[in-house]
Amino acid sequence: MLSPLPLPEIVITASPDGPFTAYDPNSGSVVGRFNGNRCPRNGICVLGKELFAASHVSPETRAGYVRIYYWWSMSRVKSIPLPEPVAPLAGSVDGLYVFSGGISGQIHSVSVHSGDVIRSFPVHEKPVSCVTINRDGSLILSGSDDGTIAVLPILLLLDISVDMESRYSSFTRFTGHESSVTGLTAGMGRRGGIMISSSLDCTCKMWSLNGIHLQTVRFPVEVWCTALNPPETELFAAGIDGMVYKRRLMVERRKQFLEGGKTVVWGGVHDGGVVAMEMLSDGRILLTVSGNGEIFAWDVESGKMIRGFGEKIGGVSGFVVAKGGGVFARSGVGGGYGSRKEVGKAAKEVAAMKKVLKVAVEDRRRAISNLESAIEINENMLKLMLREAKAIAKSKNN
Repeated sequence: MLSPLPLPEIVITASPDGPFTAYDPNSGSVVGRFNGNRCPRNGICVLGKELFAASHVSPETRAGYVRIYYWWSMSRVKSIPLPEPVAPLAGSVDGLYVFSGGISGQIHSVSVHSGDVIRSFPVHEKPVSCVTINRDGSLILSGSDDGTIAVLPILLLLDISVDMESRYSSFTRFTGHESSVTGLTAGMGRRGGIMISSSLDCTCKMWSLNGIHLQTVRFPVEVWCTALNPPETELFAAGIDGMVYKRRLMVERRKQFLEGGKTVVWGGVHDGGVVAMEMLSDGRILLTVSGNGEIFAWDVESGKMIRGFGEKIGGVSGFVVAKGGGVFARSGVGGGYGSRKEVGKAAKEVAAMKKVLKVAVEDRRRAISNLESAIEINENMLKLMLREAKAIAKSKNN
């Protein structure tokens, strides 16, 4: 029996002062660009199969927005205003909701379809620095500049019927680090789930989802991002020095477990600090992105860099890996991705389709209006006939 082919992957980088750029990670070639956006760090996430979201802070008004894009369209779908400037984002598993962390310490839940802010929930005392969702999509995990970490049920941010007392008794917050929490990585773990937190205090820590500390790994530099291999036996970390560090988490002796095993440093470094990393190809490839736009693809087994690509067209604040769906996955040849010309063609087709749908909607509205008019005319005719019938019956009785 043949194994299913892996879903195509596309890398979309975000920038605080430039355009989004989409890359084919297999060749390193640019396959599309998106309208410019002032996207802060951790401010981009995937939404379902065809959308991604990015936080945006207006340079003129300092107002906060969440902007929604199709992977295959050059322009945004909608711009959703928020009560305050926001940075980190996370999307629900089904792509229907996006969760944004604000400078006040609140997390805002937003309906992607309607653009409404469902709830603003105070979680931290200082700005939210990172937000993610656990593997089964039931919990929101957040970190803050005050070093605290919070775990709360996703329903708290979606069900407006939950009262305040129940809200505050339903989530966990604890001090995780001595400095700002830079990132959170969720794993499955052996007993219901784990999370890895990274911090500017030069440590990564492993936690259970109820806040129990399991392990601390110390690094020589401030850590900006982490990733876990699929078996969750190895931790990958990177930060301001541009190096990639690998640390084995599950070891035989308890002393080794508490110390975190041995740190391996991969050869070859970024020119700038690494701001984001993620596993590709079912854990065979590790992708790292630096703040100056460099993108490195590493072979996880050997620790060797396979290729480097990217463009130094301004800073890069983060990236997402989109899998399957979209015109990039459908229009490629031999597993590749669509060209800019194909993307433009697809965008034109979508625009034409929207016009057709608009006409269809208008025709439907006219048909409904005509039907309502016909019903009203028939009702008036029935009233007249009934009045005439009554008049005839009355004249016969007289």
